[in-house]
Amino acid sequence: MIEYLELLDSIVWGPVTLVLLLGTGIYLMVRMQFLPLRNLGYALRCAIGRDDTDRQKRASHGAVSPFSALMTELAATIGTGNIVGVATAMVLGGPGALFWMIVSALTGMATKLAESLLSVRYRTVNGEGKIAGGPMYVMERGMKNRRLGKGMGSAFALFAVGASLGMGNMTQSNSIAQALSESFQIPVEKTGLCMTILTILAILGGIGTISRITGVLVPCMAVFYIFGTLFVIGRNLGNLPQGIGQILQMAFTREAVVGGTGGSIVVTMQQAVRWGVSRGVFTNEAGLGAAGISAAAADTDDPVRQGYISMTGVFLDTIVICTLTGLAIVSSGVLGRTDENGIPLTGAALTIEAFSTAFGEAGAKFISIGIVLFAFATILGWEYQGEKAFEFLVRSGRWCMLYRFVYALFVFVGAVCALNVVWSFSDIMNALMVIPNLTAVWLLSGEACRAVREHRRDRSL
Repeated sequence: MIEYLELLDSIVWGPVTLVLLLGTGIYLMVRMQFLPLRNLGYALRCAIGRDDTDRQKRASHGAVSPFSALMTELAATIGTGNIVGVATAMVLGGPGALFWMIVSALTGMATKLAESLLSVRYRTVNGEGKIAGGPMYVMERGMKNRRLGKGMGSAFALFAVGASLGMGNMTQSNSIAQALSESFQIPVEKTGLCMTILTILAILGGIGTISRITGVLVPCMAVFYIFGTLFVIGRNLGNLPQGIGQILQMAFTREAVVGGTGGSIVVTMQQAVRWGVSRGVFTNEAGLGAAGISAAAADTDDPVRQGYISMTGVFLDTIVICTLTGLAIVSSGVLGRTDENGIPLTGAALTIEAFSTAFGEAGAKFISIGIVLFAFATILGWEYQGEKAFEFLVRSGRWCMLYRFVYALFVFVGAVCALNVVWSFSDIMNALMVIPNLTAVWLLSGEACRAVREHRRDRSL
């Protein structure tokens, strides 16, 4: 079965999907007159609450503050992809994969802005009097052909539920269990049980409780990890220029070898693009549309402003955190090293090796703590996004409590089971979410881009 999933994974993440993701971002960036880049400072001020020109009346149905909505988004995106995903991309695609990861993030900022503002604009209130929004509602309520829109929305919601249980849940709990087992010798069963209980306690209160937890957890874990990567880069500063040169050179070289006496890897430019873009999307979710579900929960009457706030998630997640991880790896000189079996180090093992050059044996524990914090935040963030997708499918919020308990159960399953199949399944779900989401973004791109340009004139940005 794993062979068929890997084959399907390679197909859905083939050139068509990569071109669609990059092409959509470039198209939107041009139509928006490069405002996502030009107004990044404004977006960051809005995200941290320094822009007070849009104070809203706190009267929305079950809504949270715009900052809390962003923290929930970041909780879902800042995960093991920032540690494991970057390392994997740089092994399979070479150092040049980091360049294409950054490119996909720069163009993805426009995509995230569009999909989030549309999600806020077309959100609604469910039968329980709480806000419900996201790409599925954009498709259902925003497209002229309502029957087609409803069908696309249902397909997206189904893929989102699958992604929430796979990428957002089981792969994360498995990473936590393995990290604690290898670094602290804690049995995976005990980790799974503990994580399940913590997840139930955190998600029972819905978006309110989740946003309060992520509002504290996300900033703390980001600062913790950024400090660690900067320390590694600082200890290997002499190698940084050469590492940056490798990144730029191998982003465009048809075929190249990276590594040294400890081992080497051979990659092509096509591999660099494929793994850079796909792992970039894995970390920041620009183009997937799931972040629009969290954005729709924001207590705001300005869709564009919330879109800008959501857009900063791509900047912080990929352009800041993933870039620092990649620079730590290339400056430490560990890329291409092999294990005792002669297999190149990848994933968490490669990142641990990089951190060990600065922290020594404590490097493994540092990375393990980072994985625990990042992955648990992802579990919480994806629960809300998966729950809202599930609610769209069943057309009622009354079943959401059942979803929460099932979701928590999957945390335990993920912690104690081998997940080779789940990783490929999650990758496939990501790609399948892209198709209906970006189709809707393209069809409504005129509306989104016009709103961004009008917002600029109204705010004199």
